[in-house]
Amino acid sequence: MNSHSMSFAIWAVIVGTLLTTMALSSTLLKRLPLSTGMLYLAAGAVLGPAGWALMSPDPIKYSLILERMAEVAVLVSLFAAGLKLGVPLKDKRWFLPLRLAFISMTFTIAMITLVMVFGFGLSLGAAIMLAAILAPTDPVLASDVQVENGNDRDRLRFSLTGEGALNDGAAFPFVMLGLGLLGLHDLGVGGWRWVAVDVVWAIFGGLLLGAALGKLIGKLVVYLRSRHKESIGLDEFLLLGLIALSYGISILCHAYGFLAVFAAGLALQHVKEQEPAKNSVEPMALPVVLESQEAHEALATDPEHASAYMMQAVRGFNEQLEHIGEVAVVLVVGAMLAFTSFNLNAILFALLFFMVIRPIATWLGLIGADVSGDQRRLISWFGIRGIGSIYYLMYAINRGLPNSLAEFIIAITLTTVAASIVLHGISVTPLMSLYARRKKGA
Repeated sequence: MNSHSMSFAIWAVIVGTLLTTMALSSTLLKRLPLSTGMLYLAAGAVLGPAGWALMSPDPIKYSLILERMAEVAVLVSLFAAGLKLGVPLKDKRWFLPLRLAFISMTFTIAMITLVMVFGFGLSLGAAIMLAAILAPTDPVLASDVQVENGNDRDRLRFSLTGEGALNDGAAFPFVMLGLGLLGLHDLGVGGWRWVAVDVVWAIFGGLLLGAALGKLIGKLVVYLRSRHKESIGLDEFLLLGLIALSYGISILCHAYGFLAVFAAGLALQHVKEQEPAKNSVEPMALPVVLESQEAHEALATDPEHASAYMMQAVRGFNEQLEHIGEVAVVLVVGAMLAFTSFNLNAILFALLFFMVIRPIATWLGLIGADVSGDQRRLISWFGIRGIGSIYYLMYAINRGLPNSLAEFIIAITLTTVAASIVLHGISVTPLMSLYARRKKGA
């Protein structure tokens, strides 16, 4: 047996062991102060250069591959968030997520920028760039604090899910501003191009394009199935196709693909509410086990159930993809930790970020909002950082960051992400359990 076969066999054993262990222990982990992200991070560290050296994801050398990997994971997660939330953006329940995603995130970027300029001596452009990388909350690693299905209207879960879905795209203008101030992106005379294209058009264009595609394709599939008994099955292809179309078209139109994919998921989920049937059924209320393929097809083409059946199939497959993406990227993040140094300044900044900057930014964004004290405190704490920040880090490196600046930003980003995975992973189970008990008692 040659070395390539041995290497593949070793990886097959490692991946098989990891996935099987996670599947068997998933119920136990929900009761313990642990998260799957913590275990993936530790496994990645063991597999990386600091351990068995089976993988060596140098963040500068392999930045393009790492950018694409993180990009796919975020896209799948954003689509999942759109499917779970299921409330049009005009609904009043979006009031809190919008404030968190835009007002609180802007204050977060401003405070990080001040710390980096006056505390670490970075230039304004470099400080804004780093702030934009760290500003978005994570839609991938925050599954334990997100809504569980389309009927979950808990204000805490809804706010954190909506914030994570929106600010992954809303952080992009600040990334472009940082690149522009570093001379790596055209801001236009007086910044006109940045305002007109990178802020106004890219945000609203991405949302509009994604919503239009999600609604159009969703309605087309339901129409073909319920009226003509066509386009049955291959819901997985439908999901992947819609993600690819909404992302690709928005990028070609110079809009933000992250927002487009989220809006597509949101619009697709909303298609079920457009059915004229009197006795429409929520997706999760459909039978899980059907006796035959004919029964599946009958339900998929039933005018009363066609959209609900489509949503259930798409959502189930998307959740599995989301978990696979989390495994892949967090393993790589764990291995990347060997390429940076956890110096005192980076650790102190991470603590300052979670203990001071995030709570202040949240408080400013929620002034006057109708939220309980428990909800406000938990929203302030669960500003989870993760794969979204890794994507923006690699995006910036691939746009020409100088190596010395890139190494500094890598150190701060990886330290903050690792700290978030550990701190939030330890605290999520006890804090969310306490919140559920207090809410039930109230």
